[in-house]
Amino acid sequence: MSVDLGILLALGYQSFVEQLRAHLASRGFDDLGRSDGFVLRGLGRTAMTTSQLASVLHISKQGAAQIVNDMRSRGYVEGRPDPADGRARLLHLAPRGREALAEARAFHRRYEDELTDRVGAPAVTALRAALTTIAGGEDRLEAGTPYV
Repeated sequence: MSVDLGILLALGYQSFVEQLRAHLASRGFDDLGRSDGFVLRGLGRTAMTTSQLASVLHISKQGAAQIVNDMRSRGYVEGRPDPADGRARLLHLAPRGREALAEARAFHRRYEDELTDRVGAPAVTALRAALTTIAGGEDRLEAGTPYV
């Protein structure tokens, strides 16, 4: 019996996320929510307003504000005045947010290294190429995602 590709993608992602969450929890980041990683990645790339973050994450401004307020209360995000517009506040990663993002990135690297050890470099290279195509190609990843 062959399992549908979509199911394999979902199960693979679910397994990856479970391992990532367990790793982060073991490093003291056991309070991260489901969408926090996307915020960490986005703000790790550049400071932005809550409205800009909402646009990047494709969620409502109210939803982004709720996530940001929650992450701020847990010490992951902080707001600072925008030097270009005194009325606006830019969101930045707080020190705890930078630490969590660094730990997540280190996990990603180790995960890929361990996968390479298990299945070989050619298989991981092929997997990366296939997932890049599924995600919309290199151009979309470079231009449209805040997660790199």
